[in-house]
Amino acid sequence: MPYEFIPHPSDMGVRGIGATPEEAFAEAARAMFSLMADLETIEPKESVPFEVEADTLEDLFVRFLAELLFLRDTQGMLFSRFLLRIDKVDQGYRVAGQALGERFDPQKHKAGIDVKAATYNWVKVEEQNGTWIAQGVVDV
Repeated sequence: MPYEFIPHPSDMGVRGIGATPEEAFAEAARAMFSLMADLETIEPKESVPFEVEADTLEDLFVRFLAELLFLRDTQGMLFSRFLLRIDKVDQGYRVAGQALGERFDPQKHKAGIDVKAATYNWVKVEEQNGTWIAQGVVDV
């Protein structure tokens, strides 16, 4: 399924669209990383695990994007593919999986926009007529 950008006055909105919440989360993450570099140049050579929990799907989505930015910063990596599973736990949700990509190489990856953070601005995770939408604004 696709991703798209949402016009925002000062930052950038990202929207993932999928048949499941997992696909929508993954597509939104692809949208976010496509701002940073051309996804076609990011090979899924390395896999980095992640796991995040939150009370609501909206909070989970923002924390998921924030975790990917943390992994980018601490591992020096760009990601182009995301394998994940969302589960209902106790009083909330957990997303766990693998982010696939490679270390940033300025010779190979033309740097795009620097995404600084995921925000709660315009955050929404919902099903619309059998299609899942996960969207929010990232600070650029």
